[in-house]
Amino acid sequence: MKNPVRPFLDYQNVFILDGGLATELEARRHNLDDPLWSAKLLLEQPDAIRQVHSDYLWAGADCIISASYQASLPGLLARGLSEAKAADLIRLAMQLAIQARDQFWAIMANRRGRLRPLVAASVGPYGAYLADGSEYTGVYDLDEVGLLAWHRPRWEILAQSGADLLACETIPSLAEAKALRQLLLETPKMPAWMSFACQDGTRISDGTSLADCVQLLNDVPNLIAVGINCTPPRYLPALITAVQNHTTKQIIVYPNSGEQYDSVSKTWLGQSDPSEFGTISREWRKMGALLVGGCCRTRPAHIQQIRDRTRPLIS
Repeated sequence: MKNPVRPFLDYQNVFILDGGLATELEARRHNLDDPLWSAKLLLEQPDAIRQVHSDYLWAGADCIISASYQASLPGLLARGLSEAKAADLIRLAMQLAIQARDQFWAIMANRRGRLRPLVAASVGPYGAYLADGSEYTGVYDLDEVGLLAWHRPRWEILAQSGADLLACETIPSLAEAKALRQLLLETPKMPAWMSFACQDGTRISDGTSLADCVQLLNDVPNLIAVGINCTPPRYLPALITAVQNHTTKQIIVYPNSGEQYDSVSKTWLGQSDPSEFGTISREWRKMGALLVGGCCRTRPAHIQQIRDRTRPLIS
């Protein structure tokens, strides 16, 4: 299995991910107050998703992540879709990202300074389907066996969707990491990364040591990177160190903007400065995290700031 990220690291010593998909859709006044979250627009306004993908590519992303994070078969069946229609909608999430990438590359292919971007299929956690906040606690009503059975149908669709790699993201629990590890071993030709949601500088959301999670994954050949997402930037230095001390795999980080959500007022507190985000992203890279992007509350401007601080290593 070839590592699809390797050419980017050889060329520019960084692999730049996109930013928050739902964040940007909400900024464009799309109402995502729905159990399907951003996947709601797969049903209603798919062109809006494709446009956001495109805008992240023009901002400088080397990889865009599909809108399948919260598009699960059970969630779509609950919306009234047949199993076949639900599977088609998950495939549509990938098709929109691939179309955006191909349209971008048709324009950029003859220009210097960029490599053909990749498309990652988002594999969101079980808690995203529940839409009850458990993706940030890891407190589930399913054990490892149940999680394996829940993930497998969507995994099989996404692994055959044309994605360049799979993005197992915002994983909050050790049991879910174990379930996804098994699926990775069952699809050895499909490269992937796994990133965890963390509650502090050492532990993922369910309280398990991040170091323990990383060590669990070291023997998975097609897992090309492991790291952190959907976590405040202030925890990243300690978390990057924890990952680096326990693996030789590439380290991936795409944190939130640093703003904090007030569940009482249902508003975000604090400020997000794209320039500052770009500046601190250089520190993450210096520590060894070479796959870098943004998660909730980050937008194309944040990704542009990371790109602006990147220069190709070769001509």
